[in-house]
Amino acid sequence: MENRISTLFGIKYPIIQGGMVWCSGWRLASAVSNAGGLGLLGAGSMYPDVLLEHITKMKAATDKPWGINVPLMYPDIDALMKIIVEQQVKVVFTSAGSPKKWTPYLHEHNITVAHVVSSSKFAQKCEEAGVDAVVAEGFEAGGHNGREETTTMTLIPQVRCAINLPLIAAGGIASGNAMLAAFILGAEGVQMGTCFALSSESSASDAYKQKCCSLNEGDTMLCLKKISPTRMIKNSFYQRVEDAESKGASVDELKEILGRARAKKGIFEGDMEEGTLEIGQIASIIKDVKSAGEIVKEVIDEFNTSAGKLSDYRF
Repeated sequence: MENRISTLFGIKYPIIQGGMVWCSGWRLASAVSNAGGLGLLGAGSMYPDVLLEHITKMKAATDKPWGINVPLMYPDIDALMKIIVEQQVKVVFTSAGSPKKWTPYLHEHNITVAHVVSSSKFAQKCEEAGVDAVVAEGFEAGGHNGREETTTMTLIPQVRCAINLPLIAAGGIASGNAMLAAFILGAEGVQMGTCFALSSESSASDAYKQKCCSLNEGDTMLCLKKISPTRMIKNSFYQRVEDAESKGASVDELKEILGRARAKKGIFEGDMEEGTLEIGQIASIIKDVKSAGEIVKEVIDEFNTSAGKLSDYRF
């Protein structure tokens, strides 16, 4: 399979692993890259020295293309970008902010840049900023989400009409059939987070993985909309936030409830009641922990099988 996304990143399959906090370390990213996709280190939960350690281990674990996801709201982003340039990282996915400042800097150092958006308006701004590809992420996705609450199947065709850049679909994609649907709507690649967060190589806790594999439809909700819309599993902490929001809690009050390191407490340390358990809606169809290599193979096999059947559907 070769298209603009696989060519841009030099990968076999146009599958990108989401750079998720507390999940996307070197073990997961290298496993995805070795399976033919593009693995991403999740810099959002790494101090600069930790990121450097993961980069070093990543280089030893794979000779395939890989990259780093950098949330632009990271408090010490200058230090991260310096490490990325010094270590000659080839691909950076940016998110949670405007790509206008950092894209030229990264391009000066021959780094390919993709940016994550939740609307066609911001996709156009990315094109103006000069990014090399856009990730359009729908409302179904886990973690921090767009305020527009636009679903992936609605978002992708609108972004496709708005820009000419290579387009990656994200949000609610965990199968070959979903990948094929995204391609039919105009995407040229997919970014998958939830299924890789629950893989055997993910650095998330076993308690978190098992909890996510037991979810049913409707067990995740978007909350904290006054701060940063976040999709998470309903637990004791979520209930406390929901109660506060229903009573009209202010931004400051919600920040006090949120505190610090909630995602680490839930995802990495395995506190199923007091941590924020961020995960996508599609978790409800995932019932087993599989290796990243198995996930990539199953997605591609199903994509190819279903694509071959499409010729039967003509009227």
